[in-house]
Amino acid sequence: MRVYLCEKPSQGKDIARVLGASQRSSGCYTGSGVTVTWCIGHLIEAAPPEMYGEQYKRWSIEQLPIIPERWRIQVKTATKSQFNIVKQLIGQASELVIATDADREGEMIAREMIDLCNYRGPIQRLWLSALNDASIRKALGALKPAVETLPLYYSALARSRADWLIGMNLSRLFTLLGRQAGYGGVLSVGRVQTPTLKLVADRDREIARFVSVPFWAIDVLLSHAGQSFTASWIPADGTTDAAGRCLQLPVAQQAVDHIRAAREAQVVSVETERVREAPPLLFDLGTLQEVCSRRLGLDVQETLDIAQSLYETHKATTYPRSDSGYLPESMLTEVPTVLDALLATDPGLRPLIATLDSTRRSRAWDDTKVTAHHGIIPTLEPTKLSAMSDKEKAVYELIRAHYLAQFLPHHEFDRTVALLTCAGQSLQAVGKQVVTPGWHLALPDKRQDEAGDEPTQRSQILPALASGTRCTVDQVALKALKTQPPKPYTQGELVKAMKGVARLVTDPKLKQKLKETTGIGTEATRASIINGLLARSYLVKKGRTIRASDAAFTLIDAVPAAITDPGTTAIWEQALDMIEAGQMTLDAFIEKQSTWVAQLVQQYCSITLSISIPDSPACPLCGSATRQRSGKTGAFWSCSRYPDCKGTVPITSSGGQRNAPRKRRRRSSPKAN
Repeated sequence: MRVYLCEKPSQGKDIARVLGASQRSSGCYTGSGVTVTWCIGHLIEAAPPEMYGEQYKRWSIEQLPIIPERWRIQVKTATKSQFNIVKQLIGQASELVIATDADREGEMIAREMIDLCNYRGPIQRLWLSALNDASIRKALGALKPAVETLPLYYSALARSRADWLIGMNLSRLFTLLGRQAGYGGVLSVGRVQTPTLKLVADRDREIARFVSVPFWAIDVLLSHAGQSFTASWIPADGTTDAAGRCLQLPVAQQAVDHIRAAREAQVVSVETERVREAPPLLFDLGTLQEVCSRRLGLDVQETLDIAQSLYETHKATTYPRSDSGYLPESMLTEVPTVLDALLATDPGLRPLIATLDSTRRSRAWDDTKVTAHHGIIPTLEPTKLSAMSDKEKAVYELIRAHYLAQFLPHHEFDRTVALLTCAGQSLQAVGKQVVTPGWHLALPDKRQDEAGDEPTQRSQILPALASGTRCTVDQVALKALKTQPPKPYTQGELVKAMKGVARLVTDPKLKQKLKETTGIGTEATRASIINGLLARSYLVKKGRTIRASDAAFTLIDAVPAAITDPGTTAIWEQALDMIEAGQMTLDAFIEKQSTWVAQLVQQYCSITLSISIPDSPACPLCGSATRQRSGKTGAFWSCSRYPDCKGTVPITSSGGQRNAPRKRRRRSSPKAN
């Protein structure tokens, strides 16, 4: 019997339908000689420290570091019944096909089951990029030898075990040291979550330190040949800051008076440049999350859930957890089929599709840029828009528009810069004249975004100007402005920062590695990392933005720089890639991580920990002092008389402006209560 091992029930149902395995049984589908079953995500998880010994139930510095000699796993209680079904079916299998998601984590979900069940028969790998019937049939006809994807499992296992070593040891270490210094909360440390948290904490501190500076600008409304346009004043050298802003009101006021008195400006030079913009690449998950956060106001997890629904439930788009915005050149042959499916799905697209050139090859078609996954695109078969929620439809239309844009010409416009002089003052007018709308026809919202982001004078159409042309001064407006602090992160902008974290690393090799691995975290994990920080109350939502809490600042200040440095993640990712390529063994990697963790534990057990503790509020019930504790929904203030008094106060973000902390220093001894 050939058994197909999937990742989730919906995936199993789709594959079973194509295979003709129509008989539904408990936890599986069966057909002639085939059975399709599933794992419901991870049925197995890494064992907690207490599974390695009763002594680890109690947190103690004396017991650190915890380095397993032989790694243990355990079956998840919530899904144990499905585990038993899968185990029984694998035991009956004469041949096994791994059909989990086509990524590192999907490989681990299947392989950990196979290893635990001691299966020794032949294995093949089904590599799916979409769950519509045509894509499943194509993949079933091109099964991979399992040995090709086995290194993915070792890489995933290395990541999982190293994360365990970091999380279990350093979270216990710094939580215990924090207690010695008077901090009652849990200091949770993670390889990716901690540098991510530092991004937000650093931004909030930058906002808190920011001092606004006033400056002045002048807009001049000019006209020529019956057409009005706006020019901006260019302050003279020596009157501006590094950004070219005039900081001296008397200078700006004098310029206004001179320009008003002159009543006329003369063109000094005019330069026009033809600009050609290629269509944007297709969406990878991170970029989709950024755009949906900005344009639709969606949280990153909500975007991922919607993209997953479009993939699994509606069969409308391809695999969402992709880190690539490119397509393999072999998929050019599928373009007519995809366009026909889009037209059948939405007949209203007919006028746009009629303008497309399906043979056009944009920069998105590039075999050298495609790894395990390609950009997120519509599938080969029609879908039902009426079955989608409003949010699902909005995300689908974004994905669809980026695909259609690939078959339209470049967007072309003439950018004109005119320099003028008026009463000894320099002015500049910038104009934009669209020559070919091109791919903007498929992305009208893109044009709206640009119009909203650009100053009026940069999107205006200038009259015909030439050197020596005289223009009438109609209005002069002096604007009092202030420099603005950096904006707090939204979830989408934080994802973008995680992807672009290479800019914060100075080492050239690490910087390049972070660029190659698209920063810290992966497309599949960034949403869960941000959600985890929110759940632990390290991050707090403020409208559409997120801010660091007092607990976050306490953690970032307490842990060593190596933990908050994204360069550390770069080194890890480099090693994981080496494991995947067969250039490093799993055991060698874990040995290095174990040594590093042990050294950190030894170093911090013998030093003085300086920790900032935010002032605790009084108990709302009895007025006693409160201590920070952690619960199911994150950290909170709890009455120090608990359980006699059960008063609590929620922890809120200070928006980067912390209450005056109480700084305590204590000698950290090797012993902890």
